[in-house]
Amino acid sequence: MHELPTQQAGPALETELLDVAVEAARAAGAELLSRWRRPLEVGTKSTPTDPVTEADTSAERAIRDVLGRRRPEDSILGEEGGATGNGALRWVVDPLDGTVNYLYGLPTFAVSVAVEDPRGGLAAVVLDPVSDEIFTATRSGAPLCNGAPMAPTGCGSLDRALVGTGFGYEPEVRALQAQVVSSILPRARDIRRAGAAALDMCSCAAGRLDAYYERGVKAWDIAAGTLICERAGLAVRTIAADGMLPAGVAVAAPGLIEELMALVAASGPA
Repeated sequence: MHELPTQQAGPALETELLDVAVEAARAAGAELLSRWRRPLEVGTKSTPTDPVTEADTSAERAIRDVLGRRRPEDSILGEEGGATGNGALRWVVDPLDGTVNYLYGLPTFAVSVAVEDPRGGLAAVVLDPVSDEIFTATRSGAPLCNGAPMAPTGCGSLDRALVGTGFGYEPEVRALQAQVVSSILPRARDIRRAGAAALDMCSCAAGRLDAYYERGVKAWDIAAGTLICERAGLAVRTIAADGMLPAGVAVAAPGLIEELMALVAASGPA
């Protein structure tokens, strides 16, 4: 990506980009709802437990159609369509975060749309199509849920924290992740596994979780959630890869993040 001219960056551009992101997310959400709880053609990607459906591809196509019409000069990184274009701004999109939930008819899945320049996120949208909740943020704006301000809990102690997490698709990785969970569970208030990284991050920003961590997430899983969490005042940290464990992300209040990182960065019980 190329650096934006200074005069182009600012709240006006962010607002314009947010409007495009909302339109793209809602177009994808409509595609998902039209196919939800109906028979689908299902394939697999990295492992037999890593599914992809016609809903994923049609939802990403809807996003790309909106971006192609409104922001044709930008580049795109999508979970299904890969990287295209060479623009100064890059859109990072996950058309269906929570595919397994979607396949089983569970109502926890989302569309994630973010746009970034070399400095990071400019605008972000996470849409929950079932509840019709839309989480938004811009680089200079407050994090919102359906247009209303939201705030995290500010929890500063793991023993009072409700912690969200997720697991990989490879059995060997899951076995190691189970060891980490076993070190956190006795020390935290409780653990939740919803199955959609973008919604977990937004739940932290909205005060529905105190913290979240997950290894194996991709850029499209967390791009929108990262900006939303940062604008909510949360610390967002990268978890380094460790042996068979892939890199990941951790989110918590500044007063909790170090305690959480000390446990989630380990490859087994502490």
